[in-house]
Amino acid sequence: QVQLVESGGGLVQPGGSLRLSCTASGFTFSDYTMSWYRQAPGKGRELVAAITELGGDTTYADSVKGRFTISRDNVKNTMYLQMNSLKPEDTAAYYCNARRSAWQAYWGQGTQVTVSS
Repeated sequence: QVQLVESGGGLVQPGGSLRLSCTASGFTFSDYTMSWYRQAPGKGRELVAAITELGGDTTYADSVKGRFTISRDNVKNTMYLQMNSLKPEDTAAYYCNARRSAWQAYWGQGTQVTVSS
């Protein structure tokens, strides 16, 4: 059974930091490109960051470059998103995605990040 479980979300003040985790099971983690997406209320889901199978390449949305860092540990089957200098506009539900092909893609249930004073 495929599972992606996100954790680490919460309420943080502007300028603060959070570290999200996504733990995978039920598939060969190292065969999949992993990504973080987010969806704010009333908006579509957007790509935040992605990392290739062995972690050699990363991609970031312009809005988070220099503030967020994506990483993965293929031994622990876990992906991370270190979020620094958080802004109110970063408030959203954050989702973990695993993708190997168009028909081999999975989503987590999401974790809420709220940036507010």
